[in-house]
Amino acid sequence: QVQLVESGGGLVQAGGSLRLSCAASGSIRSINMMGWYRQAPGKQRELVATITSGGRTNYADSVKGRFTISRENARNTVYLQMNNLKPEDTAVYYCNADITNWNYIQSLYWGQGTQVTVSS
Repeated sequence: QVQLVESGGGLVQAGGSLRLSCAASGSIRSINMMGWYRQAPGKQRELVATITSGGRTNYADSVKGRFTISRENARNTVYLQMNNLKPEDTAVYYCNADITNWNYIQSLYWGQGTQVTVSS
């Protein structure tokens, strides 16, 4: 089994910063793409940022220049540094990971979500 555990959410004022972490554990042979998504109340889940195993990144236009995704492959961990936060960034943030296990089965896993609230 594979688990993704997120941490680092919370309440912050507009203009502030937060750093989210997501650690994968379990039967992991390799991790390909890792990413962060978010879902605000009444809205669909949307992509925030992704990062490949080689470090290539992709960002939603709404967070470019403010958020930075990174990963530590040795720790099976992905991070999201969020700076200059805005009230519209308020959402539940989910990490996901494309993982191949020791039986060579590739699956997409999701974390449980962490709340980020930005006050104006």
